[in-house]
Amino acid sequence: MHMADALLAPAVGGVMYAASAGVAALSIVKLKKENDLELNNGIKELPKMAILAALVFAGQMINFTIPGTGSSGHICGGMLLTGLLGPYAGFLSMIAVLLVQCLFFADGGLLALGANIWNMAFYGCFVGYFLIWRPFMRSKAFAGAGEKAANRLKIIIASILGCVISLQLGAFSVVLETSISGITELPFGTFMLLMQPIHLAIGFVEGLITAAVLVFVNEARPEMLRDVGTAREGEGKLSFKGTLIVLGIVTLVVAGGLSLFASSHPDGLEWALFGNAEEGYAENMGLDEENYGVSSEIADTAGNIQNNTSFLPDYALPDNDSPAGTTLSGIVGAAIVAGIAALLCIAGGIIHKKRKRAQT
Repeated sequence: MHMADALLAPAVGGVMYAASAGVAALSIVKLKKENDLELNNGIKELPKMAILAALVFAGQMINFTIPGTGSSGHICGGMLLTGLLGPYAGFLSMIAVLLVQCLFFADGGLLALGANIWNMAFYGCFVGYFLIWRPFMRSKAFAGAGEKAANRLKIIIASILGCVISLQLGAFSVVLETSISGITELPFGTFMLLMQPIHLAIGFVEGLITAAVLVFVNEARPEMLRDVGTAREGEGKLSFKGTLIVLGIVTLVVAGGLSLFASSHPDGLEWALFGNAEEGYAENMGLDEENYGVSSEIADTAGNIQNNTSFLPDYALPDNDSPAGTTLSGIVGAAIVAGIAALLCIAGGIIHKKRKRAQT
């Protein structure tokens, strides 16, 4: 669902930057108040946030085929992160993922970064958490099945519902932002009728993947999940460190190995725009991939900046189709994302410690 700059007018791109920046600022303020980044909690929060952000980066490299459509999809990761980190740290982690993808791998336009953060992070982290995850996990649903079985069922249902709804909202936002930008070759109704069903399927698959990860964490270390296992600290089949090690190994395997087997079909947005007629599927909107959408000086400047910063464009070595480029991109990208997430924890902890010293 990464939007290219050509889909946005500069004014719309600027508004979405402002909206995403406002939510990011709110997230930082909320984290300070909740002491989520306090130094005495940083021993756990720093590696947890770093590994989970890297896991989402790696997961987004795996496009899975949507049978019979000629399209593919990948996880967004907002629901996964919010279930483990909460909405505020989850949103900031998603920003780290999308920023690294944009600047270093040319995945999503720089002018469109604010829109991509909103579409892919806001709904999963905030709508998914406050309207679905938290109320559902705190409910007494399935109480008769026993605590462990009830939690497992609630995790699965909340993950699927959250991913489906957040992707539907994100896909609709893409259609709305593009229409407001005045892309006349994309009729609103037709574009929406292509975007919503394909992202319904993608959201369902993401929900299954998210549920699998969160159920594993619930079995391994339940207190790592929000609103689920905090009252059972110390229980679980693995230690906190052991759980993180498993998630770290999964990240490396996905980023460095499974990424080589990602579907070559266009993702949901590209499929809606360009179709996949070369492989016998529909043309859909039938746009020219080399010449479509809005052209502006701001978009050209953003593109030039991106060309200079992206050292592994499209997750490949420049002018080289070797699979080593994909493996290198996955490992390097996951490491950079983990580093940025860790720095967020460290910076937040230092700020909090200084504030406490000033108050004493």
